[in-house]
Amino acid sequence: MVIEHLGSAHTEAELAALMEAGRAKIHAGQGELDLGFGSKHGAGRDPRQAVVTAKTSRLLLQVLRDAWETLGFNAIGDEAFFQLVAARLIEPTSMTDSARVLGEVGLAPVHRSSMKRALTRCVGRGYRDVVAAKCFAHAATAGDVTLCLYDVTTLYFEAEKEDDLRKVGYSKERRVDPQIVVGLLVDRHGFPLEIGCFEGNRAETTTIIPIVRQFADRHNLADIAIVADAGMLSAANLTALDQAGLRFIVGSRVTKAPADLESHFRWHGEAFTDGQIIDTITPRTATQAARAVNDPRIKTEPVWDPDLHDQSWRAVWAYSAKRAARDSKTLTLQENRAIAVIQGEKAARTPRFVKTTNGTRSLDEASLARARRLVGLKGYVTNIPADLATASEVIGNYHDLWRVEQSFRMSKTDLRARPMFHHTRDAIEAHLTIVFAALAVARYLQNKTGLSIKRIIRALRPLQDVQIELAGHPVTATPQLSDEARTILDALTH
Repeated sequence: MVIEHLGSAHTEAELAALMEAGRAKIHAGQGELDLGFGSKHGAGRDPRQAVVTAKTSRLLLQVLRDAWETLGFNAIGDEAFFQLVAARLIEPTSMTDSARVLGEVGLAPVHRSSMKRALTRCVGRGYRDVVAAKCFAHAATAGDVTLCLYDVTTLYFEAEKEDDLRKVGYSKERRVDPQIVVGLLVDRHGFPLEIGCFEGNRAETTTIIPIVRQFADRHNLADIAIVADAGMLSAANLTALDQAGLRFIVGSRVTKAPADLESHFRWHGEAFTDGQIIDTITPRTATQAARAVNDPRIKTEPVWDPDLHDQSWRAVWAYSAKRAARDSKTLTLQENRAIAVIQGEKAARTPRFVKTTNGTRSLDEASLARARRLVGLKGYVTNIPADLATASEVIGNYHDLWRVEQSFRMSKTDLRARPMFHHTRDAIEAHLTIVFAALAVARYLQNKTGLSIKRIIRALRPLQDVQIELAGHPVTATPQLSDEARTILDALTH
């Protein structure tokens, strides 16, 4: 017996070509004995011809199902909900088109009516509460939930009219469509812990307290720290977090640097060294009593004490030469734009550093000088004492915020949370719960493999088990694993 390898097939066309090549090799130009199979099997089909009867992306489905069960989401006990999450992971699309996506990977989709009822069950039975509880349990076991990162984004709707939830509001993309504001809380590794939505015209600063309180109350937590960017900085927010017994680290606005660093500027001048850190205090309010706690007549920076400095917060300022170069370049571009507008070379709305006096435009040199004085500085405000976290630890924890930004990017791109076509509040909440669960699965797989969910799907989706009927006999062909697929599967089994 002679065995010869003809090649590997990844598609039906390639399989058919290999089958034909194999028959040609076997027959070697000899005639064939007609055994009358044509009449027996009907339709004139040659029984020697292989027919594909089913295809399944078994490896991909198994990876998604295993992640679902590892996270404990199977406690929901709703196959339709799982399918909606799986479809969003595989190829984000509308609910109606999800059946096509699931069918293409070999998962028999539930009826569209079952999917619609799953959205109703999602809200009525509190699926988000189950997902949030399981996410917390996983994060608490696999990592650290004592520090959480918070950020907000907006999701727009292709709709003409507003309603109680979908409203036109501030959009970083300058869109004028109705939108909602979505707040997301993640652990220090970007794993989602809590999600919530608000009216589209709601100020971002007013979203952090409800989300954090919901998270803390749900899990009976007290000793946690919340990290957020400068957009969340408001006296009311910081006071509310502090009164709730929660610690925080938020970005400070560079405009606060002159007051916070007044003593430093007096005693050390305006020169900084790369990586220099100044640990000081910042007034909670602009009142005279609050400002008085940081006395520029004293050379040594004060060490923040929550009992002694009850009118202030701890402030950490850091200087980076790389940031200074970037800031200087930006300021130069803004200065050139301002000069061009003043000289009438460029028609635009009044840019930064242009002042108008008696109808005459001129360069605001004082503001420009103040801005250049502060290039390279980045500030952080916290209520964590120095004996619990060094200045470097405060900065390092804040810089983990890129992980929540990455989770938002994943939800908007890989999972395509927007545009959104639902129009009722319950349906919108259900959609966010699906995205929440999908993001948890995606983050779990990414943390295990080091690869994005898009790359995992791209590697595993084409690998299909193929059911073939050959001469009346069923045959199963399994795919040949690529190196990337093997790496993914190995990472998930260790």
